[in-house]
Amino acid sequence: MEFNVNSPILFAIFGIIIAVVLAQSVFFLVRALKRSKEKGMDGKKIKKAIISSVVFTIAPAISILVGVVVLSRSLGVAMPWLRLSVVGSLSYETIAAQNTLSAMGASFVETVTSKQFVTVFFVMTISIMVGIWLVPLVCKKVQKGMVTMGQKDEKWRDLFSNSMFIGMISAFLGFVFCDFSSVFKGETYGLVPVLVFLISAAVMVIFGILVKKFKIAWLSDYALPVSMIVGMAVAIPLTKWLGNPPAAEETVKAFVDCLLMGV
Repeated sequence: MEFNVNSPILFAIFGIIIAVVLAQSVFFLVRALKRSKEKGMDGKKIKKAIISSVVFTIAPAISILVGVVVLSRSLGVAMPWLRLSVVGSLSYETIAAQNTLSAMGASFVETVTSKQFVTVFFVMTISIMVGIWLVPLVCKKVQKGMVTMGQKDEKWRDLFSNSMFIGMISAFLGFVFCDFSSVFKGETYGLVPVLVFLISAAVMVIFGILVKKFKIAWLSDYALPVSMIVGMAVAIPLTKWLGNPPAAEETVKAFVDCLLMGV
């Protein structure tokens, strides 16, 4: 039997997993709503929280859909659909898949073999689960340490918490500026992520001014998703104008091929 990355069997298996995850989400949503009523929480605040969560889901979903399309050229639709629907990250999944395929002499622009498919699947799945494994092993001790620190000195607790957050943001900033040195070599593609970053930040600042100066409080719920959508939108003309990094040409070609094939 010839291996097929879009086999109905894969869709059935991965579909069951996604259905279970969705069922868990619905279960806890219903339980949370019942519990909020028992606690006498304000219905308007609950509704606002639900709407905000929905809005915050839309913007990342757009970029995730792009990731599914890119990965589907070589890995099919089912596996990327699973990886980016349950526990996954767009930046991580594409990098993990690309590095694994490169190590095996394959790429996004060609269909993989069964051996390559299984290898990519294990690399993408097992690596992303490290964070899940660390939660029960590390987080309880870290939280206990934070509470103890806060009881002794709240200032140091806040400083430690903010430092961890800044460290996480710094890791993402590395991707923004990693190709900036290309500007000094006469190439301009390194400016694309920097300009997208600055434009998205400017949108956030504008929303902050509107909320603070004009007292439009409800806009704060839409600041992040709108800035993400604007950033993704301006990335298209900027990339066309300033060019792609050499490593991205393969990914872009795969994305365009998938769109033309109607995947």
